Amino acid sequence: MQKIAPFLWFDGKAEEAANFYVSIFKNSKILNIARIPAGPSEGNALVSFEIEGQKFTALDGGPHFQINPAISFVVDCKTQDEVDYFWERLCEGGGEPIQCGWLTDRYGVSWQIVPSILPELIASDDHEKAVRVTNAMMEMIKLDIAALEAAAAAPSK
Repeated sequence: MQKIAPFLWFDGKAEEAANFYVSIFKNSKILNIARIPAGPSEGNALVSFEIEGQKFTALDGGPHFQINPAISFVVDCKTQDEVDYFWERLCEGGGEPIQCGWLTDRYGVSWQIVPSILPELIASDDHEKAVRVTNAMMEMIKLDIAALEAAAAAPSK
């Protein structure tokens, strides 16, 4: 059993959100949908699902708490096609692009769509290269691998 798992609170959209996420990620599935049997949330959905081996729980808890960007999920992407796919799918239906590879989906959940190469480029021993890559990233909404690599390869001043 996974020791720690994200628990997401939704206002009437837990099952819909879980199905949305499972439709986007290939190795994903709904594990269980239960209805809360008693109490103030009686009848609301409690959904267990898995994305790429990571277990999640989603609850229809009502309007008391709202998801915010203080916590986000990072999606590691090997290629620009992967970046584009996850960006488009997670923005679908009312998601909002933010900056530097961040977006908020239609349910208010924040995601970072990050090329695998980015941490390597930013952590470079070449300080000027790392600064160029960071500055290039700060100008982007959706991250562009070719542009990040071009910034890394640019001659030092």
